[in-house]
Amino acid sequence: MRKALILNLLLVITIVLQGADTIQVKQTKIPLLIDRNDNVLFYIRIDAKESRKLGEIVLQFSDATPLHEIGSVKLYYSGTEAVQRKGNIFYSPLSQYVSSHAAGKTKDANLSYSIKVAEQQSPESRVLLTPDYTLFPGINYFWVSLQMKPNASLLSTIGVEIVSATLDGKCAQLAFATERAPHRMGMGVRHAGDDGAAAYRIPGLVTSNEGTLLGVYDVRYNSSVDLQEYVDVGLSRSTDKGQTWEKMRLPLSFGEYGGLPRAQNGVGDPAILVDEKTGTIWIVAAWTHGMGNGRAWVNSMDGNGLETTAQLVLTKSVDDGRTWSEPINITEQVKNSSWNFLLQGPGRGITMLDGTLVFPIQFIDSARVPNAGIMYSKDRGETWVIHNPARTNTTEAQVAEVEPGVLMLNMRDNRGGSRAVSVTKDLGKNWTEHPSSRSVLQEPVCMASLLHVKAEDNILGRDILLFSNPNSTQHRHHITIKASLDGGLSFPEAYQVMLDEDFGWGYSCLTMIDRETVGILYESSVAHMTFQAVKLIDLIK
Repeated sequence: MRKALILNLLLVITIVLQGADTIQVKQTKIPLLIDRNDNVLFYIRIDAKESRKLGEIVLQFSDATPLHEIGSVKLYYSGTEAVQRKGNIFYSPLSQYVSSHAAGKTKDANLSYSIKVAEQQSPESRVLLTPDYTLFPGINYFWVSLQMKPNASLLSTIGVEIVSATLDGKCAQLAFATERAPHRMGMGVRHAGDDGAAAYRIPGLVTSNEGTLLGVYDVRYNSSVDLQEYVDVGLSRSTDKGQTWEKMRLPLSFGEYGGLPRAQNGVGDPAILVDEKTGTIWIVAAWTHGMGNGRAWVNSMDGNGLETTAQLVLTKSVDDGRTWSEPINITEQVKNSSWNFLLQGPGRGITMLDGTLVFPIQFIDSARVPNAGIMYSKDRGETWVIHNPARTNTTEAQVAEVEPGVLMLNMRDNRGGSRAVSVTKDLGKNWTEHPSSRSVLQEPVCMASLLHVKAEDNILGRDILLFSNPNSTQHRHHITIKASLDGGLSFPEAYQVMLDEDFGWGYSCLTMIDRETVGILYESSVAHMTFQAVKLIDLIK
């Protein structure tokens, strides 16, 4: 690997010394969505100082690539560079060639910004693209798109590289900005504009006792903003390990309750839990009634009344997520009336080994300071209890049972930089800071996911702690799944897979699809709700 990088560096130096035009190539590290007609595979930059025409580009797929799953390879031209960016190296003139946020326009290249100049359908291992395209004087941008067939497997990977190109009929020099890496498949479970909604946010994901994948999220009809707004809790259901997803259901929706508009009856930030003893599935969410369309985080007040504070509501399914009960309001059971806002830690809850049901929670206390903790039920969800917070100035958390009776709470920390982690042996009456807290898992202040997988439940036969978040201290990008084999004390780089290098909202939730495979539902750079599957042997090499 190091030798290859040195050779590439020497190649770039040689090109500069010769004064020749260069074709600069950047390979993406983003999900390739099976349901998209265009996925960005390569960015191409040509500084046409001497050259006048791009003749051809040759791609080579690896032997392991399932060519029968590829629909087509396309080459697009996307114009030239803005003067104000002169002096810096960019690989595209805009942030997205295929929008992730334009309602109804998330699956195809935006032809306002790109011109298709070549295409090869049902490609062989060697792909010859012959645009024979006249270059604009100065910087020119092209990009390579990959379209998969609808039956492509989520577990497939694509290995490909650009091996040659010609300028003015002569073999051009290539300079690579990134190392070659496999491209992973994904499925856009929810896109902007689906079912008339502007945005989908806040994923939760579980696997039912019957092996069904159940993904929950906010359905944000008017915009992407948080409660209070017109928001319902949506659910997508897959019975084939994420390859296809059924029509969206709405487990929680309050409509025009109490004579107020839908936008003053929003319900969202869901978490979902499977009672592994009975098969019952629970969803918990925050319902906000009134508040004048102001943000619930600052407009929810003390007391427990419907008109003054957010309500904590549950719904349950006893038929594997097909149908859902009427809302069950447990605010009076669990909310201290001095708190201003009580809501769940979005994502997922767990069933402990002894059958106790546990959801992570967060609340804003009387001093307007946020705290994270848990709530639990020992009677199959009939009644719920909250004890003490794990740590102050924390919010969105996820919980895992790391040893019998021992719960780990992994928390978003408003101090920034890294995750806070605490453990309890008595369901939250007392908490102890974990050695990894504020040091091991970096974050840009964002929701994350935590999942404990027992040795008997996975193909590797070892206890595994899985974690996902934007792997950064500054930005919500580089969505990464990490694994720990020492109970969360370390998450070595060798046990990490980055799924998406580009920017998005960054929330994620993990579940085991089967003994071999972990699934993730997350807010990616290519779709509002993206699902991907990763083999444990790819993660823990």
